[in-house]
Amino acid sequence: MAHMVRASSGLAYPERFYAAASYVGLDGSQSSVKQLSSKFSNDTSLLLYALHQQATLGPCNIPKPSAWNPVEQSKWKSWQGLGTMLSIEAMRLFVKILEKEDPGWYPRASNSVLEPAVDVQINSTKAEPSFESGASFGETKTISTEDERLTVTQDKDVVLEDPNTVSVYNKWTAPRTPGQPPKARYEHGAAVIQDKMYVYGGNHNGRYLGDLHVLDLKNWTWSRVETKVVTESQETSSPAKLTHCAGHSLIPWESKLLSVGGHTKDPSEFMIVKEFDLLSCSWSILKTHGKPPISRGGQSATLVGKSLVIFGGQDGKKSLLNDLHILHLDTMTWDEMDVVGSPPTPRSDHAAAVHAERYLLIFGGGSHTTCFDDLHVLDLQTMEWSRHTQQGEAPTPRAGHAGVTIGENWYIVGGGDNKTGASKTVVLNMSTLAWSVVTSVQGHVPLASEGLSLVVSSYNGEDIVVAFGGYNGHYNNKVNVLKPSHKSSLKSKIMGASAVPDSFSAVNNATTRDIESEIEVSQEGKVREIVMDNVNSRLKVEGKAERIITTLESEKEEVGASLNKEKIQTLQLKEELAEIDTRNTELYKELQSVRNQLAVEQSRCLNLEVEVAELRQKLQTMETLQKELELLQRQRAVASEQVAAMNAKRQSSGGVWGWLAGTPPPKT
Repeated sequence: MAHMVRASSGLAYPERFYAAASYVGLDGSQSSVKQLSSKFSNDTSLLLYALHQQATLGPCNIPKPSAWNPVEQSKWKSWQGLGTMLSIEAMRLFVKILEKEDPGWYPRASNSVLEPAVDVQINSTKAEPSFESGASFGETKTISTEDERLTVTQDKDVVLEDPNTVSVYNKWTAPRTPGQPPKARYEHGAAVIQDKMYVYGGNHNGRYLGDLHVLDLKNWTWSRVETKVVTESQETSSPAKLTHCAGHSLIPWESKLLSVGGHTKDPSEFMIVKEFDLLSCSWSILKTHGKPPISRGGQSATLVGKSLVIFGGQDGKKSLLNDLHILHLDTMTWDEMDVVGSPPTPRSDHAAAVHAERYLLIFGGGSHTTCFDDLHVLDLQTMEWSRHTQQGEAPTPRAGHAGVTIGENWYIVGGGDNKTGASKTVVLNMSTLAWSVVTSVQGHVPLASEGLSLVVSSYNGEDIVVAFGGYNGHYNNKVNVLKPSHKSSLKSKIMGASAVPDSFSAVNNATTRDIESEIEVSQEGKVREIVMDNVNSRLKVEGKAERIITTLESEKEEVGASLNKEKIQTLQLKEELAEIDTRNTELYKELQSVRNQLAVEQSRCLNLEVEVAELRQKLQTMETLQKELELLQRQRAVASEQVAAMNAKRQSSGGVWGWLAGTPPPKT
């Protein structure tokens, strides 16, 4: 790979830019701004101001000032004229202009403060890139064309860019990844330790995986890790039997990887915590204390200090959960937390993040029938759930997405709603709860997949987001990289503050009418000249503006067409809803009629039951009378027999006594 050594010595970008900004007086102090207007002409001062705003805050997105304030209007025109120029390009143009106007600025600035003059996030992530060969590379600008991607060097830091260098902000790129890549999969785990991304487990064609792969984020080379299992140790409760899994959480902890939970072929009763030692390349099952959560997969596991916060998921019986557990990693002790407020509904495959080491954020996820787009916040100090109003363009409902945090920004990628994949990469400012769209992909691509993984790392001193795997109708094992510009948080800060520092009002020393006339004539030509000089192209500021306007108009037409479609669908849904209401009314009437008939039948049944009871009573009375009659008849027969016997006895007794008395027997 051929490259060139940096042609000039001194600070690298962005430190060189901040040193230049401090030198010219753009550090916020009133005296330094007056020094700027005293050193340079009005148009140069306005141009330096605009480039400084573009480099630190991004493209101009503030309303046009009132015509009664021509100074602020001139500054706004200067900033607006830069269009969508990249931050690093604005930095280099700023330094370029300063070197033309004041060639000896750097030696004088090197004796003063060379720290960044403005506290923005991009400063903390940029650093001088270094390579094994010992040569250093500068920044480049990539221009996308229909046929190819041209790498154009700019400024005097001439380089030949590495083909895998991630140089475009807020755009997904696919670096070449030689070596032995993992099998295509989704619902795997991914974590970064020491500039290496480890990928473990996952699901492929319904089969759980248990292999471990590593991607070196310095040279983008894949390799497979040959692992072993520790059968007995002091930290294990029993010989380790590692099962393949998916939907687990892979957490970097010190120099080890922790695999928590996950779906398995033969699920256990409780969640298992597995540990992989990077030094010995061995797996073991950790012994935990306390009451562990029931076994589950699709949960979220968020590292907060030395604790791991587990929320939700789906157990082995496919029951959805919304319980909260905390694993204290220093003691390996489980705690089931009692919370107040309204927790999120039971769900799995959601995303979670922590803000300010205190607030746990839960976004999206899915149940058996629907996907969610709600945002819930748990205060980890008071253990109270709350649901706040989201600002900006809220994401669509999704499950199976992934998220990472960089500072106060929470990036969400992928996911789907069982119909389509989510194509927009969105970011949430966790301080303001404001959503914005970073970029979007088109077509059936891996980034619009469910079950992909997302990690954050650094490359050439800048933060990068790395996505891997996923399922969108087919399994994939592609790697995609995004270099965020960190502008989302800066924009949220400027919306609540003044659009332009009041300290820049020193330009009032010149006549405002002269400034307007000069800026219209000279500044556009100067901007075009500098841009052409740096990118060696025929692009002009007006051309950029026309293309932007054309793009906006086409987007407006697309949005209008989409809006019309949505209106038509809304009307159709209203008609269907009206039909359903009518049908419901008819069914309700039929139900009332059936209820009335049922009441009548119930009344008849009650009357019949009363009659049956009366008949039964009469029948019992008749049976009693019948028994009494039979008894009387038997008594009568007995009495008759007794009377006959007495008569016979009388007759017999009368003949004997008569004979004794001398009475003749009666004549017959």
